[in-house]
Amino acid sequence: MINHFAEKGQDVLRRSMADLYSYLRDYFVYRNDEGPIIGLAALHIYWDHLAEIRSLVVQPEFQNRGIGTQLLEKCLEEARSLGIASVFVLTSEKNGDFFGRFGFRAVPKEELPVIVWAECVQCLKFPECDEIPLLLELGP
Repeated sequence: MINHFAEKGQDVLRRSMADLYSYLRDYFVYRNDEGPIIGLAALHIYWDHLAEIRSLVVQPEFQNRGIGTQLLEKCLEEARSLGIASVFVLTSEKNGDFFGRFGFRAVPKEELPVIVWAECVQCLKFPECDEIPLLLELGP
């Protein structure tokens, strides 16, 4: 599902099978009963105080039904339960309003640790990245 969205030019990075398996426990999925997965999002933890929301996608026919909101809220709930103080997302400007509704604010790229950018060289957009970092402070 992630790679399908990446191939369609959506704001999600393509992931190898090795990446998917290594990050498997990061993901939350949304599905109706026992049906197919129709949405997913990941909370990737960098440090004891910093995590990233990754790969938030919802199948087109199920968009605008609050599924993305539920997935994001689940990720933030998990971050809070782990005592993570800050959560960021790298996204396009067109998605900034969605994350802004939850309190995310634009920050300079330099405000995030260098390790955040380690995967950038694998991205198809590198070095012409158009993503913007948004940060949400959850508190101590």
